[in-house]
Amino acid sequence: MYTKNLVNPCPDWATALLNGFSQVLLQRNPLCGLCCLLAILLTAPHLLGGALLGALSGLLVAQRRGYDRADRQAGLYSYNGVLIGVLFSYLLPWSSLLAPLIIAAAGLSSMLVHQWLKRGGSVLLPAYTLPFVLIGWALLVIADPATVANAPVPANPLDALARGLGQIFLLDQPLAGLLIALGLLLSDRYAAAWAFVGAAIGGSVALVGGEATAAYMGLYGFNAALAALAFSGTRAQPWKPLLAIVLAIAVQPLFNLLPISGLTAPFIVACWMVRLGGFRKVKAAALG
Repeated sequence: MYTKNLVNPCPDWATALLNGFSQVLLQRNPLCGLCCLLAILLTAPHLLGGALLGALSGLLVAQRRGYDRADRQAGLYSYNGVLIGVLFSYLLPWSSLLAPLIIAAAGLSSMLVHQWLKRGGSVLLPAYTLPFVLIGWALLVIADPATVANAPVPANPLDALARGLGQIFLLDQPLAGLLIALGLLLSDRYAAAWAFVGAAIGGSVALVGGEATAAYMGLYGFNAALAALAFSGTRAQPWKPLLAIVLAIAVQPLFNLLPISGLTAPFIVACWMVRLGGFRKVKAAALG
């Protein structure tokens, strides 16, 4: 019989939703998720409804279809929905069609994650934010670019560093990045440090390469920060998050050639490359 954890004052559904927000940062920590939620609320309140609807839709689809309860509670079926809800709300005006679109897209992302987990893909190549990227690309193909607002360029490098973290949630305000940084610090200070390193290196490379606007907007920081977070748990192998950062920065120009935003695709590709490289080394050692 399941007994509620008395240490956690949140209901199970609230914990699962907050974990969904924190899983965008590859963390499982309700306080981290709360900081991310506050970042959206305080800097882009018009996106909050979509984020919550996306997270809830992914969770309810997973619950309705009987997916593993531990994975639901960990937020694995919600985090793509969070990003989908934010992106849809960012690109499309609120209308009678927007909510059903978010519900359908977030529900689809939940099913895609389940199929990935079911087939063991997460063992070698985790799905990460792949469902969000695929669904986001489909929307970007048909969305009117004119609906995307251009934010002013920040005035200093510290603002750019904060925006590099905020852009993970499509937030371009320094306050958003600071709240996300706080969430990471509450969850895992070592992971937070790597996220800062990733965002800083990404922005610096873009600045040196003559992409000043992109650098100050944090557009070269968020994929590098996510890549660093993905391998921040390998403390005995600090070269892995560093390599992931380098690869995320290296492949981003390729995605910049696309007629639409690459979203978090550079992060996914970089992480897969690192994991495939490690798998090949292990396999070669075993055969040798």
